[in-house]
Amino acid sequence: MDRLEIVELPDPGAPAADEIRVRIRASSLNYHDYRVSSGDAPSIDCRIPMADGAGVIEAIGGDVSDFEVGDRVVSVFFPQWHDGPPRVVGDFSHTPGDGVDGYAREVVVRPSSWFTRAPAGYTYAEAATLTTAGVTAWRALVSDGKLKAGDTVLVLGTGGVSIFALQIARSMGATVIATSSSDAKLERLSAMGAAHTINYRTQPDWGRGVTDWMGGQGVDHVMEVGGAATLPQSISAIRIGGRISLIGALTGRSGELPIVALIVKNVCLQGVTVGSRSDQTGLIAGLETTGVKPVIDRSFPLEELAQAFKYQIEGRHFGKIVVEF
Repeated sequence: MDRLEIVELPDPGAPAADEIRVRIRASSLNYHDYRVSSGDAPSIDCRIPMADGAGVIEAIGGDVSDFEVGDRVVSVFFPQWHDGPPRVVGDFSHTPGDGVDGYAREVVVRPSSWFTRAPAGYTYAEAATLTTAGVTAWRALVSDGKLKAGDTVLVLGTGGVSIFALQIARSMGATVIATSSSDAKLERLSAMGAAHTINYRTQPDWGRGVTDWMGGQGVDHVMEVGGAATLPQSISAIRIGGRISLIGALTGRSGELPIVALIVKNVCLQGVTVGSRSDQTGLIAGLETTGVKPVIDRSFPLEELAQAFKYQIEGRHFGKIVVEF
């Protein structure tokens, strides 16, 4: 983090025929951004970080027909994945802030397909939370998970993906169970509509706690963000034939897996790495219909990006952390 610095770069100029020029106003922090910026993820030595970017279009190329000057837009995570099943996940060569320069800067010129419109009524900071966290939650629950009213969803912790998942699930008529190690955060989760909460620090066998609350029946969906240390409990909490979306590996990249339990329960365990541009437009339509707004814990100026990452890793946040400029 001590190698992050603010520099002056040449203006990117006017857009080519298929490009747009965007004045970036906000970005938001994700664990992927932290890994790249801290040197933990493969990347080149010098990179402008941040995959999420929201701003306003200042100019458009002659062949651009789906945007106009003045439109508010938000970046997509996989610019080459427009729709359909996963084809490019695992390849971050075009992902902003990783394979190419990201959005911790004031102005970018990029192909128009690298952005979508931002939701109507959203601030730049709110729109900047959608690219990674919002799309991940939407794809896991809706695009792939086929969430429906009456389903039960278990969310782990209070990071950006988990909070989005709670909001999306509640807006679509699902029941949500949530975990945290903080009783204060559990109170906030209840206030947001969680029907049941569990402190996983005081109740380490929280998978059993979920099924007990469900009367012996597990949940339909689990948003699994922890990885190796939490996956066995998520398997305990899922119903027979349920779906676990494996999104993160915050507790480690490898570990023992209760294979027999997965088989006996006929569990669908799916890795989820963000989503397509079509997933993002679906999310935005859903947010505009339901009126859901992201939860922003704290905003930092761009010059304090390193301090923002430090705050993120301390784990005290509830929802998203943004930088605005």
